[in-house]
Order: sequence, then structure tokens, then C-alpha cells
Amino acid sequence: MLQTILAISGKPGLYKLVSRATNSLIVEVLDETHRRMPAFATDKITSLADIAMYTETDDVPLYKVLANLRDLEEGKTVSIDFKKAGGQELREYFGKVLPEFDRDRVHNSDIKKLLQWYNILIANGITNFEEEMQPTDGDNIDDRKEE
Repeated sequence: MLQTILAISGKPGLYKLVSRATNSLIVEVLDETHRRMPAFATDKITSLADIAMYTETDDVPLYKVLANLRDLEEGKTVSIDFKKAGGQELREYFGKVLPEFDRDRVHNSDIKKLLQWYNILIANGITNFEEEMQPTDGDNIDDRKEE
């Protein structure tokens, strides 16, 4: 099942796109409440399919990083207490997930956010990151064929 999972700047957690309204998107919070709310054009909304992690060579799409994390943790939530872990411990752990990550451009807060998102996705039964978070062409593609 292809889902659009979103991050909204300034709001904690992750959201699933449910519907589109005239001037907003209707999103569902990926937590135990599953409450729905509008997300407006003034909110900075990013699809997880559009996010990548910096590496020493090319950027790696987030779904591949999440898949590496899932494989490392065997489909369970993360084994590190990332909220209390120190910077060095976080970086050593993340080095197991993505060995070539750019240590200058990937901050500890980025790693913590990624681990938090991973736990949210796992708790909501979203584990097939390769399929569910593939980038899509979106709604703005001109489908007319040239004659």
C-alpha cells in the first residue's frame, strides 16, 4: 500500500496524507490517537520520499537509510536510547546504518530525528520502506501525449 508520509516543520512526529481540501491537506497523525487535522500552505510540509541523507559521495534517499536501519534492527524499534545518547554514541550507531554518511553535514539532531521517525513508522506497521516511500511523479505532471 503506497502511502504519502509527511513531516511538518514545527510539529512533532509524522503524518499520513488522507485527503486534499481546497486550501489545505488533511493529514492523520501517526501516533496512538490517529487524529486528523488540516495542514495549510503556510506549513512547511515535506514528503519523506523527498528526503535524502548526505554521504561522502551521493545523497542516499531516506527510504534506503530506513531500510538499512530496519535490517540492522531486524524490524524492531531502535536498540539505542537515542534521547539520552551522547553525540559520539549516536554517530557510532548511525555508522552501522550508513557507514559513508557525511560526518560534517549530518548533525546529531538529524540522527535523532531519523531514529524517532523510524520508531514511529515501525509502531504503525510501516516496514516496507522501499515500496511505500518511493518518490512519485506527483499531481503536476502533464500527461498529454505529443501528437
